[in-house]
Amino acid sequence: MFEEQPSRAKRFWLSPFVLFTVALVFKMYLAAYVIYGLEHPWLTLMTGLPTVWAAFFLIELLARRRKLMAYLIVNLLFTAIYFAVIMYYKYFGIIVTYHALSQAGQVTEVKGSVFQLLHPYFMLIFVDIVLAWLLLGFSKRLRRGWQRAANRRFIGWRLALPGFVLAAAACLALIWPHRGIANELVQTERMGIVNYELFLIATGGNESFVPVSSVTQAEIDRLKGLPQPAAKPASFGAAKGRNIIVVQLEALQNFLIGKSVDGKEITPNLNALIRESVYFPRFYQQAGSGNTSDAEFLTNTSLYVPLRVPATQAYSGRSLPSLPKLLEREGYETMTFHTNDVSFWNRSELYRALGFDRYYDTEFFGDEDVVAFGASDEVLYRKSVQELAKVREETGKPFYSMLISMSSHHPYNIPERKVKINLPERYDDSFVGDYLRAQNYTDYALGQLIQELKDEGLWENSLLVLYGDHMGLPIYSLTEEDLRLLEELDGRKYDSSQMLNIPLIVTAPGALAPAVETGIGGQSDIMPTIANLAGLSLDGQLHFGQDLLNERANLLPERYYLPSGSFINDREIFIPGTGFGDGSRIELPSAEAAAGWLAAGADGGAGAAASGAEGGDAAGAAGAGDAATAVNAGSGEPGAGTGVAAGSGQAGPGASAAPGSAAAPAGGSGAGQKAAAEAPSPAASAAPGGPGEPSGAAGGEGSLGGSADDRSDGGPATATQEQFDRALKLLRMSDSYVRSLPTTEGDPAPVNGAATDSSANAD
Repeated sequence: MFEEQPSRAKRFWLSPFVLFTVALVFKMYLAAYVIYGLEHPWLTLMTGLPTVWAAFFLIELLARRRKLMAYLIVNLLFTAIYFAVIMYYKYFGIIVTYHALSQAGQVTEVKGSVFQLLHPYFMLIFVDIVLAWLLLGFSKRLRRGWQRAANRRFIGWRLALPGFVLAAAACLALIWPHRGIANELVQTERMGIVNYELFLIATGGNESFVPVSSVTQAEIDRLKGLPQPAAKPASFGAAKGRNIIVVQLEALQNFLIGKSVDGKEITPNLNALIRESVYFPRFYQQAGSGNTSDAEFLTNTSLYVPLRVPATQAYSGRSLPSLPKLLEREGYETMTFHTNDVSFWNRSELYRALGFDRYYDTEFFGDEDVVAFGASDEVLYRKSVQELAKVREETGKPFYSMLISMSSHHPYNIPERKVKINLPERYDDSFVGDYLRAQNYTDYALGQLIQELKDEGLWENSLLVLYGDHMGLPIYSLTEEDLRLLEELDGRKYDSSQMLNIPLIVTAPGALAPAVETGIGGQSDIMPTIANLAGLSLDGQLHFGQDLLNERANLLPERYYLPSGSFINDREIFIPGTGFGDGSRIELPSAEAAAGWLAAGADGGAGAAASGAEGGDAAGAAGAGDAATAVNAGSGEPGAGTGVAAGSGQAGPGASAAPGSAAAPAGGSGAGQKAAAEAPSPAASAAPGGPGEPSGAAGGEGSLGGSADDRSDGGPATATQEQFDRALKLLRMSDSYVRSLPTTEGDPAPVNGAATDSSANAD
C-alpha cells in the first residue's frame, strides 16, 4: 500500500501523529471516566491534547530517523501513566505521582490486591500496543513500509516548531493558574493528568512549610481549639504501671461492630469486649500512603503523616519523639510484633526511629499456618503472648507491646480452613462477602488472644488498646452489588464517613468503667490518651493529638485518602474544591446514633441512667443482663453531668460513666440508622470521586434518639474557613517539625527478638 504513493491527505490520516493522537485520546477518556465520570468531556480533551501534541511535535522536530520508534515509546509512556493512575485511584481514591515509584518494590507483595482491582475493560488501554506489536513484529513488509511513511516529513519544521511552542504554552496555561488548588483531584482535572505529573516533577509538589520556631504546643492547641489542660486530668494514671498492649487490626472498619447477617454476629468477640471497655465509635483513620506502617507511626508519635509518601520513607531517618521512648524512661520493655519481614515498608528503620527495644518478624513467627503475607493472626497472638509472659517473668518489668494483625489484608482471600461464618448466598463471589469473612476470622483470632492473655495471667494487669489501621472497603472499588449489600447491612448508603471510620477500644480491667465516648477522635489521639492513662506527662513532648478521655471537641486534618485541605470536625467531613468556598460536606453520624446497637441491647433493653462521677454507682437500670455501658457525649468539664448507659441487665460498676463525661440526652429505642442527605454546601456533589460514589452522608436520627440538629458534642454546625486554614497549618507544622528533628545516627537499633529466643519456630 505504501508503494502506491497514497495521496497527501491519506498519508496525513494514516500518519503516526494522527493515529497515536486518536489512541491517546481514547486512553485519556478512559482514565477520566474512571476518575471523574466524564462530567466535563470537553475539559478532558482540552487538558489532555496539548501535552500529547507537545510531545508529538517535538518528535517531528527532533527525530529525523526512527520516528516510528519514538512515537511507540511516547505512546507506551503515556499509556503507563494512565494505567497507573486508573489502578491507583481504584484503591486509594487519589492520583498516583512519581513518589509511588519508591514503593514499586512492594507491588509483588500485594499482587493479589492489584488483580482484584483489575476490571476487564481497563485492559482496553493496551489494545493499540498489542496490535502494533502483532502487526509490526510479524510483518517485515508492513514494518518497513510504516517506518518509511513515518520518516517522511509531512509536518515540516515550519509547522512543528510553532506547533510545539503553542502546545507547550497551552500546557503552561493549564498548569499555572491551578497550581494553588488544594484538592489534588480537582487540580488534576483542571491541569490534565500528565500535566499534573509534570508539575509535581518540576516543583516537588509545592509543599509548604512553616518556621520551626512557630511550632509550639500552645500554638497546636490553639489551632485545634483546645482549652487549657486541667491540673489533674480525669483518669490520669488509672493504668499506671500496667502492661500496655496495643493491637492494630488490619483493615477493620467500625460499621461492622454490632452488626449481624441473618442473625450471625460478624464480630462477636469485639462486641463482647466493647461491653467491658471504653469504646470510641466516632474515631477516624489518618493513615496515608503507608497504610499499616503509617498507622504505626501515628499511634506511636501523635504526628501527622507526610503528604505523598509513607512515613517510613520520609521520616524513618529522624529520631522521633515517641511513646516507646516515653515508656522506656518509666522502666518499660518495648516490643513490636509483625508476621511479615521487617524490611517490608522499611519497618526496620521505623522501629529504630521510634525507639523500640525489640522487634519480632517472620523470622520469629516462621511459616506456620500462613494467611496473606505471613503466619496467621492465631499464630501471631499465641507466640506473642508466650513471649510477653516470658519477658515479664525474666525482667520483672512492665512491657509495652504492639501487635500488628495481618490476616484480614486486602483482597481478603481467607483460606477455607479459616472461614468461621457461613454467609447467605447473596454474599457469594462478592468483595463485601470476602471482607466480612476475613474480619470475622480476625474477630475469632482476637477472641483467642483475650483468652491467652487471661491464661498467662496478663489480662488483669494490662491496658489493652485496639483499633483499625485503615479502611478496608475503598468506595472507589465497589460495584453496585457491593454497595447494595453494604446498605442492607448498615441501613444507609456507604460513603466516605463510613469508609474512614474505624473503631478504638480501650480496656483496663478494674481500672476503667465501660463507656461509649462519642467525641471525635483520630489515630494521632491514641498516644496522648494512653499517656494519660499510664500517668505520663507530655510536657516538653510535642504532639498533635489529644487525650480523648478529657477533650471531646476535635479538629482532625486529613490527607491522602481525602484531598489536601480536608478535615473532620465534630459534625462533618469537609472536602475542599478549588478552595474552601466550593467545598463539599459529608455529615457524620450523630453522637447518639453512634452507640445505637448497644442501646438496643440483646433484648431491646432501654438502658440505664448512670452517674457521671468517677466510679459512681448506677442510679437505676432496666433490661435483662449483667452490664450497662455509659454513653458519653459532649464537651463538658470533667465529671460534669450524667451519661446515658445502654445495655442489658443489672446495673453494676460498668454502668458508671467514664470520668469527665458531660450530659448526653436520653433517647428512645430503635434499631438502625436512617440515611441522610449531604449537608448543604456551595458544591453540589460529595467528595470528588469516580462513578458510582454515593453523594449522601451519614447522619439522621439514631437508635438513642435525637437528630443531627440536636446533638451535644459542642462543635460548630458546619466547617468554617478558619478551620480549613487551621487544618492546613497543623499539617505544615507537623511536616516542618519532623524535618527539623535530628537523625537516628547514634540511636540504638532494636534487637531482633528471634535472635534472643530459642523457642522461636520450635512449634
